Amino acid sequence: MAQTPTDTLNIVDVDTTGKKDLLDIANSLFKFKPRKYHRESRKQLYFSVLPLSTSVPGGSKALVTSTTAGYYLGDRKTTYLSSITFAPYFNLKGRYGLPIHSSTWLKNNTFNIQGDVRFLVYPQYTWGLGGKRTEEDRILLDYDYIRFYQTVLKRITPSFYAGIGYNMDYYIGIKSNDPAMPLNNFTVYPYGVATGSNSFSSGLTFNVLYDSRQNSFNPIPGSFINVIYRVNTEIVGSDNNSQSIYLDARKYIALNNGGPKSQLAFWTYYWRALGSGTPYLNLPSIGNDPYQRSGRGIEQNRYRGQKLFYFEAEYRGDITHNGLLGFVVFANINSASQPTTHDFAYWNPAGGTGLRLKFNKKSDTNICVDYGMSKGYSNITVALGEAF
Repeated sequence: MAQTPTDTLNIVDVDTTGKKDLLDIANSLFKFKPRKYHRESRKQLYFSVLPLSTSVPGGSKALVTSTTAGYYLGDRKTTYLSSITFAPYFNLKGRYGLPIHSSTWLKNNTFNIQGDVRFLVYPQYTWGLGGKRTEEDRILLDYDYIRFYQTVLKRITPSFYAGIGYNMDYYIGIKSNDPAMPLNNFTVYPYGVATGSNSFSSGLTFNVLYDSRQNSFNPIPGSFINVIYRVNTEIVGSDNNSQSIYLDARKYIALNNGGPKSQLAFWTYYWRALGSGTPYLNLPSIGNDPYQRSGRGIEQNRYRGQKLFYFEAEYRGDITHNGLLGFVVFANINSASQPTTHDFAYWNPAGGTGLRLKFNKKSDTNICVDYGMSKGYSNITVALGEAF
């Protein structure tokens, strides 16, 4: 195969020369027999599976199986790597979740189809609005959650897309675990906080995307900009008329030309509920961005407000020349607006470090183990694929 001209086979493969991953180690240990190569076919689908145990919101441990699939729907010269991430979890206390995230690039990147479907049953802590409350000043909420987000984007120019989508959030049986402190009294907020109530938000989204990354699992140098304007309306069943805007920008910079990885990555987003009517659980909050990857070192929902600003920087480097082991160092900061003034009065920093273990060199998927910490809190997260 190495002696056959690539233009004859029409192969544009990932350059993995001299690279090693866990699959290589497994092959060397267990002496798996390699499959025969056929000129008329080439692998288009790459799986990574990681079973693990981790904590869930509200306390206790849960079994999580994170599965990612990377696949090509066209020529690799002109088509990005599509991805699906499925990370179901459960424990013996009736808490479970079935989240599925997908980003599909059609042939020649003519369309990008994004999906986010979740069914979750678990309690979560909430600290109310703004950034003034202490770590102990919180209540535990119980509810079930169904999410259905679908977006279709059409290529306008190379790397630039525009499209429309539909977003639905359904929170069922919202209640505080402390009868003496119901959610409406704790938050002093009028929408989506009645004890035992349901909250249903449904609306269209208008989307603009610039994406020059070829691989979302482990982005190489490039840029990502996403603008989502959401309009919830009673016409499509929403409890209230409300609007929001989400602005997301990311930049990846290589610090060397070849050799071991040395890269800087930056991520910032601004998320704002426009006007009134947004249910409490739909307000901007840390860790509830569309990918639920922000705020490493900070508890999910710790800060919530009418507006939220976030910034993160990370250094990514290789430990071994073959790419099997790597590391990251990261720092982030966020601020949620205060409930009365809507100002960014409190800034909340966090930081940490992590190890990377190459699971699949073809899709460039890493096992990511990160330790993050902030004032009064620290945690360890394990995931497949980089945080951003």
